Amino acid sequence: MVTHPFFSQRKVVILLATLCCLLWGSAYPAIKNGYALFAIAADDIPSKMVFAGYRFIAAGGLLLLMAVLTRRPIFGLSWHKLRQITTLGLTQTSLQYVFFYIGLAYTTGVKGSIMNATGTFFSVLLAHFIYHNDRLSWNKVLGCAVGFVGVMVVNFNESLLDFHFTLLGEGFVVMAAFILSAASIYGKKVSQDMDSIVLTGYQLAIGGIALTLGGTLFGGSLGGFSWKASALLVYLVLLSSVAFALWTILLKYNRVGLVTIFNFLIPIFGALLSAAFLGESILEWKNVLALVLVCGGIFLVTKESRG
Repeated sequence: MVTHPFFSQRKVVILLATLCCLLWGSAYPAIKNGYALFAIAADDIPSKMVFAGYRFIAAGGLLLLMAVLTRRPIFGLSWHKLRQITTLGLTQTSLQYVFFYIGLAYTTGVKGSIMNATGTFFSVLLAHFIYHNDRLSWNKVLGCAVGFVGVMVVNFNESLLDFHFTLLGEGFVVMAAFILSAASIYGKKVSQDMDSIVLTGYQLAIGGIALTLGGTLFGGSLGGFSWKASALLVYLVLLSSVAFALWTILLKYNRVGLVTIFNFLIPIFGALLSAAFLGESILEWKNVLALVLVCGGIFLVTKESRG
């Protein structure tokens, strides 16, 4: 069957990866608004875990329901496969989002979204050492270097000599990015002999259960379900289910480097949406320069695959 050029595989990957990054970018202002709507204090880590847990349990359940409705088998998994799925859920969902939710509480949405771009560097470097067909090239190295400079720039204050980086804020966001990068590569292996929708549904639900139980055991809770708060939680659920399902499918059928390099788009969408919905400043020189450098990194890293 001949495929029309407009619907070429590369263009489909670009469109779907961009959509995922747009959804994930919108999570920054959505989560910070969620803290306010549910009255979760910045230092209330257990309640943040419960907040995240509710989101991922519902997202995982929604995907598993979708799998049932589309007649995908969701039962009969071997113990080996269940162990793999559980490992993926506890790392890609639970552990990553513990760091992410805490980090985002101690930094701005604009800055946090730009810092999250470090995940792209980790993905490219890890893929180089794991996959023989996903090696580093000069374009990738230069693109990552330029993007990394952009990530560093956003941590400077008005004076170039004043570098502001905190462990609980920017540090935890970077840790979350590394965990997601490593878990995504592991997820690619797990997904090779399993339906992507079922895999994503199970790992989100398992990760969400772990977050909810952990947060509850340490005294966390989630109250104040106004219609605004509930609507925002529903959006986060849909965001997670759609973005993670598409991302898992993209990783299953494409090289890790080709897909994960689009993580550079997350800070752009995150910064723009944080500025729009949180009233944060994006026009400071450091934010503009950081976004320009990150965009330059995207071009350099993807340039080699053109033609």
